[in-house]
Amino acid sequence: MQENKYSIKQWAKDDQPREKLLSFGAKTLSTAELLAILLQSGTRKRSAVELARQILNLGNNDLDELGRLSVKDLMKIEGIGHARAISVLAALELGRRRHTGVFRTKTAIQSSTDIAVHLQTLLKDYRHEVFAVLFLNQANRLIHFEVISEGGLTGTVADPRIIIKKALEQDATGIILCHNHPSGSLRPSRADQHLTRRIRESAALLDIRLIDHLIVSDEGYYSFADHELI
Repeated sequence: MQENKYSIKQWAKDDQPREKLLSFGAKTLSTAELLAILLQSGTRKRSAVELARQILNLGNNDLDELGRLSVKDLMKIEGIGHARAISVLAALELGRRRHTGVFRTKTAIQSSTDIAVHLQTLLKDYRHEVFAVLFLNQANRLIHFEVISEGGLTGTVADPRIIIKKALEQDATGIILCHNHPSGSLRPSRADQHLTRRIRESAALLDIRLIDHLIVSDEGYYSFADHELI
């Protein structure tokens, strides 16, 4: 069997990223080349790499921005159908879950800094406000994470009864509240503070600790516990 001595430049444009990955490893590929591998092939007018560059342009060459796009957004590009759009979004979601995997295996959550960055990653792609809860065991280890409610651009409503019920279902002894601010502001509203007090009081009746309430955005995070509001 003869060894293939063709250089990468002699391969078809759509095959070049795959051959480059095989020869030199995934880290040597540009973001456009990695996306091209997901697309598998180009069109009559554009190579897979050229299509990938168009996708990146749609997200302002920012993978975080790209992660906020929908299937319909991606399909605005000529040559990107349902299958290709779904493949791109699935890959971005895998990357997001890989990033948060370490968070889920932590032995214990000791402070707001242990979780804030991971919650930013989990919630930053939402264009609307969502309210989530982390359910912890006696050792402060995460046993469940769930988005409880989703709202509009300016707010969402979380029912304390639903949160307490889910805490009991998970045998949780501690909870951490979290919601995002798509606007970027980290200032807690009066409604945020009122809801936090209601949930803390309801949880305390069943010996469930409210450990913190975090507001996250692209600008950073705000911890109610750090500001002595819990």
